[in-house]
Amino acid sequence: MRVLPPPTAEAQCHDAHDMSPGPPMPERELVERLCAGDPGALTQAYERYAPMVYRVGCRLLGETADAEDLVQDVFTGLPRAARSFEGRSSFGWWLNRVAARTALMLLRRHRAQRRRAERFGWLAPRSSGADEPAARMDLEHALQALDESHRVVLVLKEIEGYSHREIADLLGLSVGAARVRLHRARRRLQAYLEVG
Repeated sequence: MRVLPPPTAEAQCHDAHDMSPGPPMPERELVERLCAGDPGALTQAYERYAPMVYRVGCRLLGETADAEDLVQDVFTGLPRAARSFEGRSSFGWWLNRVAARTALMLLRRHRAQRRRAERFGWLAPRSSGADEPAARMDLEHALQALDESHRVVLVLKEIEGYSHREIADLLGLSVGAARVRLHRARRRLQAYLEVG
């Protein structure tokens, strides 16, 4: 059997840096090369399927910026995710479902962020013109200023969403004691924010 000589260093370097997508690949080859981490295959997949992923994002998320984030998320993880493609449907249809699932995860993440923000609705606004990052920094500093026993109860209830019973069980308190500690923590936090 004839053994071919190894490619020259120049050829290896050219192959490693050739990221041009070239002519359209058949689907099976595209998936195989994606799984192998081929940048040219990723470029082709992006050119072929990014508009579809973007449309899914616009329809499900309603915001173009969120749809752009979806495209980024899907294609960043595509080489790894493609390994789970079993070929039961077309790759495009499979990728459509991946995009939809990823969009739904983004929606859940956004809802959780909104819920966390709403949990602090009982706080008096410092000023109507305060910008959001500054207000968030003020809140972080105020949380850190609380003593540990108050900060823990406040974070568990207001940010993590635990019930009074769960907090009591975690901290070895009665439900009544957990409620009292939370009430005191809220008052102290509000006082820190008003002074700051």
